[in-house]
Amino acid sequence: MVPLSILDLSIVSPGGTQAQGVRDSIAIAKAAERLGFKRFWVAEHHSIPHLGSACPEIVLAALTQVTSTIRLGSGGVMLPNYSPLKVAETFMELEALAPGRIDLGLGRALGADGVTGAALRSQTSDVFPQYFALLSAWLLDSSGVEAFPEPHPFAKVKASPAGPSHPDLFLLCSSIDSARFAGMVGVGMVFAEFIARADAAPAVAAYREAFQASVYRAEPFAAVACIALAADTAGEADRLAELAPRPPDRPGMPPETESFVRRFRGDGAAVRAYLAEKAEHTKADELFVLNGAPTLESRLRSMELVAELLTPLSPAQAGAQAF
Repeated sequence: MVPLSILDLSIVSPGGTQAQGVRDSIAIAKAAERLGFKRFWVAEHHSIPHLGSACPEIVLAALTQVTSTIRLGSGGVMLPNYSPLKVAETFMELEALAPGRIDLGLGRALGADGVTGAALRSQTSDVFPQYFALLSAWLLDSSGVEAFPEPHPFAKVKASPAGPSHPDLFLLCSSIDSARFAGMVGVGMVFAEFIARADAAPAVAAYREAFQASVYRAEPFAAVACIALAADTAGEADRLAELAPRPPDRPGMPPETESFVRRFRGDGAAVRAYLAEKAEHTKADELFVLNGAPTLESRLRSMELVAELLTPLSPAQAGAQAF
């Protein structure tokens, strides 16, 4: 089985608050590390009542102090909302706190509706290629790769804190075109299948075909993010799905918030089989799992059931399965 990772949105439990949802993310990250998941990524969403993940960088800073092995990252930072220099400095600061464990996943959308985007002073997604180039240059410049040669107007602008390493860079994709872009610039690609409402396999193939080696990676890396809710029984999974948060009926709601009604659910064995089949079908190098269960306890239980895919068989178990 390919490595499994967790995508977290700081979901608000029924009757709970967004603040508690953020604190729940800390507990989920610690459990993810204990259970053997490879990465724990935090999403960015704004002005959505059932999600508390507005500032992934703040949560990640807290997580650097309570974890020691799991990779931590953004899934993702919506780059049109921010200054590329500020994003570079924020994630270099995180890299300084947890060297070798920080991922920077970038999105082209706003993570919000149009009105909220205006309040954030967001740019349109058209600026993404330019913003991406600036951000990448500052990340590389900080670790000794000349990125802004003279007479570039930013040649003397240095992102801080500089260090011997930089965050690993990924592009969050929901289309074949964005997957190709990730390949051409030589960064990792994570295809959000639940946002795209489409099979990830063609995007993964397009990414691999377009991939060009870069200072970030010599070989392509393609992950797929999906929703899968596991419970002890199929009936319990159905019950939890009915209790899961639903987006309010609001004009301009970003498509990703509708994804909570589009998930695979079942008992542990069914969900594990679903994930194994998805990895085989898409040829992904890794899977990100968002379970969207309604309470902290049900999210943790779903993770425990999924994590059985990560547990190596003992010699006795392997022998029994051989027969």
